[in-house]
Amino acid sequence: MNLPQISVAGDSYEIGVGLGRQPGRGLGELLESVPRFRALRAWIGSDRLAGLEAAGRAVFPKYIQTIEGIAEGASMPFEDVFLWNCRGDLPVAETGAGTEGCTTISVPGSAGQPAVIAHNEDGEREFDGHCFLVTIAPSDGAKFTSFCYPGLLPGHAFAVNEHGLVQTINHIRSHEMKVGIPRHLITRAVMDRHSLDDALAVLSRDDRASVFHHNLMQAGDDRLLSVEAPAGGCDVKRVNQPHAHANHLLRFPGHDQTVSPSSEDRQRRADALLSEQRPREPLGILGDQEPDAWPICRKSKRGPDTGYTLATGVFEAEDGRIAWRVHPSPEAPALYDGIVVSHRTAA
Repeated sequence: MNLPQISVAGDSYEIGVGLGRQPGRGLGELLESVPRFRALRAWIGSDRLAGLEAAGRAVFPKYIQTIEGIAEGASMPFEDVFLWNCRGDLPVAETGAGTEGCTTISVPGSAGQPAVIAHNEDGEREFDGHCFLVTIAPSDGAKFTSFCYPGLLPGHAFAVNEHGLVQTINHIRSHEMKVGIPRHLITRAVMDRHSLDDALAVLSRDDRASVFHHNLMQAGDDRLLSVEAPAGGCDVKRVNQPHAHANHLLRFPGHDQTVSPSSEDRQRRADALLSEQRPREPLGILGDQEPDAWPICRKSKRGPDTGYTLATGVFEAEDGRIAWRVHPSPEAPALYDGIVVSHRTAA
């Protein structure tokens, strides 16, 4: 697996330029190979896309500057790169059999055992070998390390910042979208926050364009949180028992969303494994290959599943610190690891 690790520092624009130069293959060429990007191009020049940009600039202008920098670094039009960062905020026809995904297992801490968030990052197979791990050191925000897709703001897949704040994300196929702050700006904003409460203030804004599911924890805070945040609401669940989440809302009955076969099967299978008398370790669940058609670990290329497990992030909170690891797949040794120490006291 090719998952380079890079560092980028500077102001918001300079960071964007560094990110835009990263893909080994030209970003424009790479994105044109992705069916979802091609479907999104119908929105170029639209009033709706302009409205999303205006909403983002009004609240989080420095993250728009990062997107401008990505466009400069990649020698692409800003509108194309901004469009890509609105990929979940604009209605498009589904382009694959459950392509986008992610499965997250959250396990509360207990006597002698750390709290754990373990996350399979599933995406389009076209990105295998083009994603990277980046440490961002902004001149006007929190330093953080994140898995990053080419052309996207970092912070939305899995990430941890210098305050020991961890966020992992599950895509939701909601049909409820509005003109507001694009969700990738929301996830980036979380990584600048100092605490879980500060992060929740961002996720509960009523001017968000669309939805993500956020898994949150922080060193020095004993809360483990599952946050379902559609544009029209925000439900915060404190995780007190081992918990799984795939790619549909679980706590908003009647919400207008698409539940893909992959998401339905991964959720069902993870819940079943967690309910066993002796639950398997999180990495064991994330590496599960049953059933064949829609497995939790999507590393194989058989069957109808067009999604692919690009990497697995594991975060453990204990004794005021976060120990993190990034694996190429759940069953493989870690490629990268690190420790973030926090001086916070437990909530």
